[in-house]
Amino acid sequence: MVCKGRGSILAVRGWYSIGMLSLIPRRQFLQLASGTVSLARAQSAAGPRPNVVVILADDQGWGDLSIHGNRNLSTPAIDSLGRDGARFDRFYVCPLCAPTRAEFLTGRYHPRGGVRGVTAGQERLNTDETTIAEIFRAAGYRTALFGKWHNGSQHPYHPNARGFEEFYGFTQGHWGHYFSPELEHNGNLVRGNGYLTDDFTDRAIEFIRRNRRNPFFCYLALNTPHSPMQVPGNFWLKFSEADLPLRGSRPDLEDLQMTRAALAMCENIDWNVGRLLSQLRQLGLEKDTIVVYFSDNGPNSWRWNGGMRGIKGSTEEGGVRSPLLVRWLAQIRPGTQIPQIAAAIDLLPTLTDLAGLTRPAGKPLDGVSLKPLLLGQAPHWPDRMIFSLQGKRVSVRTQRYCLDSEGRLYDMEADPGQSRDVASERPDVAAQLRAAQKQWASEMFSLLDTDDRPFPVGYARFTLLPARDGVPLGGVRRSSRHPNDSFFTNWRSAEDRIQWDVEVLHAGNYAADLYYTCPEADVGSTVEMSFAGQSVSAVIQPAHDPPLVGAQQDRVKRTESYVKDFRPLRLGTIRLPKTRAPLTLRAVEVKAGSVADVRYVALTRLD
Repeated sequence: MVCKGRGSILAVRGWYSIGMLSLIPRRQFLQLASGTVSLARAQSAAGPRPNVVVILADDQGWGDLSIHGNRNLSTPAIDSLGRDGARFDRFYVCPLCAPTRAEFLTGRYHPRGGVRGVTAGQERLNTDETTIAEIFRAAGYRTALFGKWHNGSQHPYHPNARGFEEFYGFTQGHWGHYFSPELEHNGNLVRGNGYLTDDFTDRAIEFIRRNRRNPFFCYLALNTPHSPMQVPGNFWLKFSEADLPLRGSRPDLEDLQMTRAALAMCENIDWNVGRLLSQLRQLGLEKDTIVVYFSDNGPNSWRWNGGMRGIKGSTEEGGVRSPLLVRWLAQIRPGTQIPQIAAAIDLLPTLTDLAGLTRPAGKPLDGVSLKPLLLGQAPHWPDRMIFSLQGKRVSVRTQRYCLDSEGRLYDMEADPGQSRDVASERPDVAAQLRAAQKQWASEMFSLLDTDDRPFPVGYARFTLLPARDGVPLGGVRRSSRHPNDSFFTNWRSAEDRIQWDVEVLHAGNYAADLYYTCPEADVGSTVEMSFAGQSVSAVIQPAHDPPLVGAQQDRVKRTESYVKDFRPLRLGTIRLPKTRAPLTLRAVEVKAGSVADVRYVALTRLD
């Protein structure tokens, strides 16, 4: 038989695998996994359309919840979602965060949407992909995102251009400071208010209050427990010197201070989830609101994770297995436990199906609707294959087996810790999964070969070009090896350059601003910005030399950049033609030892 991959299921001449040795017709599979082809559903006459709240944690492992047996911490609010709703035993996301977010947004494996990595433009979701927010907004829902986006910064990649009416947070892969930092609100730079997880939850609660009489889709994309490891003192106090009874599967690699900080951050998340659930109850929205909780990858350090192998960045079980808790008091039976495997690609078809929405005709989904499982309407659920990708490493899972990126086969029911390769005992299973793995990898790798997308300017009135998206040339360096939330420094010579690969979508006059810092001793250098034969220049002044912040709040020494406040300098007005070219910064004259540190170039369309 000739195998042809289609979506997340292995298709063999129109049939789908439901285990390693049996097949069922494609039509029957689609009936059982309703929502794969069409998400059209009639609105229930029994009540209003449900509201939807999706809460996504960042770098929280499957084991970072007390509902999964972790005695090192207590997460009663999050646990209540599984107690009062449904809990998935084996739910899979990607090894890193931007790919998972793309799969949640589209219901499709992330390479199909152009997401190749987590920074420097590789995290962008292609603009021809339809997002879950666009579907809900088209159906009359109010839509908002509070927190970390991580699928593109400039319009039309920006969340306000992808179906979210309101956006408050940051678009990059991580943020350098968690206490009242610079953030963005609907395209404008603003100052945050307090600890980020608290602030984002405050905003989500206020959005829910404002829209309590309208159906709403609220995406609360938290940035914790991602590093830097910052958490308020009242949560840290419990863990600062705690003796943790449970340790990770690699005690030789576990950093207990990192574990303590991550657990404190998880308890802060739980407190905020409790506040949000309490608000739904007080507003009388508890019964008719679907609440979803999951994480974007495995834990960001070696700590207790149920004995699973691997952490964030790995395609092993510990790197890709995530919590998934779904509560809908009006429809889902409390205490529902779902053993069938599922993945982030399933959330779009599931939520639109539950809400009775129609997905517009377009690209086929890889995910399937989990509605039959959630509502107890699937006595016979077909087996499937779910693929995980990181770099060139691919693992594939069925209900019982996992074939890892090295070709080792594990019986996950008997050996969830992946300790014994059973490929020689089940050569038929190993051969079938290797064939599927090879075919899927070939298709996905072909989508990741090149990334020639420039950074768009002029789609919206205001465009930010952060240092993360630029390229340092000559002696210029980033403030950290991690591009996200970094700035350019060590700009000392007239031969040095900073460049962005830019495509101007609308020709016209633009106000150009450079966000800089410069000590008093170095003030006076002349900086020029040029693009396609046009240029504008200004002198770096006045002095602006704020301190780096972050170290005092860190519970663990960081590898990311510390941050500081940058000041805008108006370079002038420049005429930008509609074309693609490098946008370049250079120093026409270097007055002293250093030109400036640079965080952004901002371009504002004037006509």
